[in-house]
Amino acid sequence: MALHIIVDGYNLIRQSAYLSEVENQDIQLGREALIDQLAAYKQVRGHAVTVVFDGTRAPHYARQKNYTRGIEVIYSRRGELADTVIKSMAARERQRALVVSSDRAVADFCAARGSATLSSPEFEQRLMLTVAGGSRDTGYDACDGWTPTTRKKGPRRKPSKRERRRRRKIAKL
Repeated sequence: MALHIIVDGYNLIRQSAYLSEVENQDIQLGREALIDQLAAYKQVRGHAVTVVFDGTRAPHYARQKNYTRGIEVIYSRRGELADTVIKSMAARERQRALVVSSDRAVADFCAARGSATLSSPEFEQRLMLTVAGGSRDTGYDACDGWTPTTRKKGPRRKPSKRERRRRRKIAKL
């Protein structure tokens, strides 16, 4: 099962020192800078990435969805919050989703539905490390500590008693 990263766009922009600085110049530049960073991340990691922006003051009544540089960009409908869109996506995706938002209500809702959550500053740090490293083998993944599966990781992975005895003996050499 592949990982799907769902990002609360304005939440991440406003939590980031660099992106908020760019957004202060022009809101469109802030969105484009975020999408550029996410596209670079996707190129290295290969995870599906969706970024959701508030479209509450948008002139269109229909939800807008498009793809930019491999990133799915969604603007909520007029009068609808991005939080609502993110919650519905997380409820639909369940264990496959990793939701990036520092909004506690969104994080709690998504966690209750089985999705993993990550705060915006923590994701930004991992995003920057991954993009700067530019390699799949950095050992730093957006889902560290979370495996999108239901397989148990209990005693069956433990070596047999015979093997453990053998290792102790070898260690004494």
